[in-house]
Amino acid sequence: MNNQEIISKIKTTAAAVFENLTTEELVKKALERNEGKLTNTGALAADTGEFTGRSPKDKFTVKDATTEDVIWWGAVNQPFESEKFDNLLNKVVNHLGGKDIFVRHAYACADPAYRLNIRVVTESAYQNLFAKHLFLRPTAEEIATAPTEWLILAAPSFRANPAEDGTRQHNFTIVNMSRKIILIGGSGYTGEIKKGIFGVLNYVLPHEHGVLSMHCSANIGAKGDTAVFFGLSGTGKTTLSADPSRKLIGDDEHGWSDKNVFNFEGGCYAKCVNLTEEKEPQIWNAIKPGALVENVRFFEGTNSPNYDDISVTENTRVAYPIDYIDNIAVPSMGDAPQNIFFLTADAFGVLPPISKLTPGQAMYQFISGYTAKVAGTEAGVTEPQATFSACFGQVFLPLHPTKYAEMLGKKLHQHPNVNVWLVNTGWTGGPYGVGSRMKLSYTRAMITAALEGQLDGVAFENHPVFGFAMPTNCPNVPAELLNPRNTWEDKGAYDKQCEKLAELFNTNFAKFADGASEEIKAAAPKMSGTA
Repeated sequence: MNNQEIISKIKTTAAAVFENLTTEELVKKALERNEGKLTNTGALAADTGEFTGRSPKDKFTVKDATTEDVIWWGAVNQPFESEKFDNLLNKVVNHLGGKDIFVRHAYACADPAYRLNIRVVTESAYQNLFAKHLFLRPTAEEIATAPTEWLILAAPSFRANPAEDGTRQHNFTIVNMSRKIILIGGSGYTGEIKKGIFGVLNYVLPHEHGVLSMHCSANIGAKGDTAVFFGLSGTGKTTLSADPSRKLIGDDEHGWSDKNVFNFEGGCYAKCVNLTEEKEPQIWNAIKPGALVENVRFFEGTNSPNYDDISVTENTRVAYPIDYIDNIAVPSMGDAPQNIFFLTADAFGVLPPISKLTPGQAMYQFISGYTAKVAGTEAGVTEPQATFSACFGQVFLPLHPTKYAEMLGKKLHQHPNVNVWLVNTGWTGGPYGVGSRMKLSYTRAMITAALEGQLDGVAFENHPVFGFAMPTNCPNVPAELLNPRNTWEDKGAYDKQCEKLAELFNTNFAKFADGASEEIKAAAPKMSGTA
């Protein structure tokens, strides 16, 4: 069966088909079906069941003639047999027979040149609401005329038989690039839908179109200048890209083509843990009628969410359309970036609060995707723990990380006026437990200075180990903070900590070195005796 035949069979055998319902209709259906309840602000609160996050060990990609020599096979991209996929697909299609199903037309990529038309079939109303928010929404005319390219089937109540179906356990997400199908079973976590398409675009755009796909946020200034922000969880990506003086292009997934930067999505999927109006006013104000809140708990006897309650999961989330935010770019596109920010929360207290990177250093840091967990966040963690995620999104990369890094390098050489900055939102004056967290006001001042060109004429000095160019002064930031070694009382302790972090970088990079260019390799931190 092709994708259209699959959809036709599902529709024919379903008990009822609810297609392209409005937000209000989906919320009403979810409440009728006991899929959730309304919060005090009118948002729909739903639980995703057994899984409250993605399950990377249960994500597979079909290995066939199309993908065999292209995909970066291994722990991130686990191979799945075509025959087993076909058998499992038939089981899921049959499983949906006799059930109420929700169907949605959607698309990804704000740039029409790269538009990816999607049909999403879900078992639940809340999943369909999520798809409505997170993907771009076609017009009625487009729904009637646009062909479906990709099909997503999400069946949380279907449980695989690992011995027979080839899965690891009863839940699974399987991507078939040849058949253009994402098959999700056994999990009601909506993030599998969103990240499934992100993974597809990380394959299609670079491999077929030469477009760099990026796990980042992006915004536009009053002068039309685009800025891109990369960063892992806890580095401040959402906070720092939400700038009232700049319009938001998107908060998570973008492409950089020869012409522009464009958003993949039509909405936001924001974390709610410890959410307050003061810290994240845009997210707070977006939790209103139509928004979907997942896995939150409530203050006892009320329908008021307690965002500090992580008894179910720390990964509480809210999904909402991007127009729930006031200051957005329409359409969700901007020119090639003038500034790129790599955000890290360095709990070792080693990296400068802001530094400028060469193209080689940018590629190296892109492949590294570094941040650090602080001591005490997990049992047995007594000192900072380095975290590396290639391209700031390793688990979503179908291709080898050096492919994306080389594409970034090519872009930087094509656009020599692009500034790449490494911004440390972590610790200064010592590691976690000794030093202090960099003040948000200082970080904002440094980013503002970079965006407004206020660092263009200042003197820089190079970091002796990492080689980054560190400004010697920055408006509204104490000069003594700009060189991290100066903030440590014990300079010898800083030097030792710096060597330790450099060794962690080099050890992590070793697994990518075979595919890396000499320009990337030359940007590695220089240990004592290796300079």
